[in-house]
Amino acid sequence: MSNKNVLGRGVSALLPLEGPEEENNFFMCDIDKISPNPNQPRSYFDTEKLQELADSIREKGIIQPLLVSRGHGNRYHLIAGERRLRAARIAECEEVPVMVMDSGGPEESLELALIENIQRHDLNPIEEATAYARLINDFNLTQEDVARKVGRQRSTITNVLRLLALPRFLQDDIAQGIISEGHGRALLRIKDHPDQVQAIREKIVNEGLSVRATERLCGKKYPASPPPPARQQTSSGDQASAQLSHSYCTALTTQLTNQLNTKVRIIQQGQRGKLEIEYYSNDDLDRLVGLLSR
Repeated sequence: MSNKNVLGRGVSALLPLEGPEEENNFFMCDIDKISPNPNQPRSYFDTEKLQELADSIREKGIIQPLLVSRGHGNRYHLIAGERRLRAARIAECEEVPVMVMDSGGPEESLELALIENIQRHDLNPIEEATAYARLINDFNLTQEDVARKVGRQRSTITNVLRLLALPRFLQDDIAQGIISEGHGRALLRIKDHPDQVQAIREKIVNEGLSVRATERLCGKKYPASPPPPARQQTSSGDQASAQLSHSYCTALTTQLTNQLNTKVRIIQQGQRGKLEIEYYSNDDLDRLVGLLSR
């Protein structure tokens, strides 16, 4: 089965075909021979739901095989099925059903895991946004490329990626279901006003504020945030602290990529650096100049 033929077509394209040539790809595998997927897009696993899945596995087994690739020494690398693998370990299973597929590398491993989780609705919005950002930043893909690969509209990719511009604590709230993705998008309007963000977040949590009510509150005008006080120290320690953090730099890169719809890189060199913006034709350059000169 060709990898190129299955990417972007969904999990159904990854399942074994009927016929003798595919039968050897499916078998029961020793669970201890399977290594986790380092490109797994999921970072949050609900303990209670994992236990429920483990109870179901004890009673009915694993219905859908895990997707793996061959490793060294008769071992296998997990591509998709992290939740099932974890639940199987909780259920103390010695073997799990697997289907072997030759993965072409980290990009395809991440893409397949992302597709499977999206189609199962297993990713929270922040995990989904982080996975999209990794495909864009680590593998030099555009939003159109990502949309085509995972079977989503480009506008959907853009809206989900915007959530990474929120403060970390709000991203954690969304990941844990404390506030919704809609609340998060509303709060993006005032992300530069930390006091207002915190106050409205408390209203959402304590008063059950709806998304529409949140949008009305966030639509109010707030004064510009005061600039940070100037720093007089020039020691090497102060210079190091003045550099952008990796996570903040990634968020800025994602925000600019979303706004300009092209590949953007921030390259830091101490307190200095440069911003690289790619264009792909003269027309594309004119488009970018128009956006930047507004």
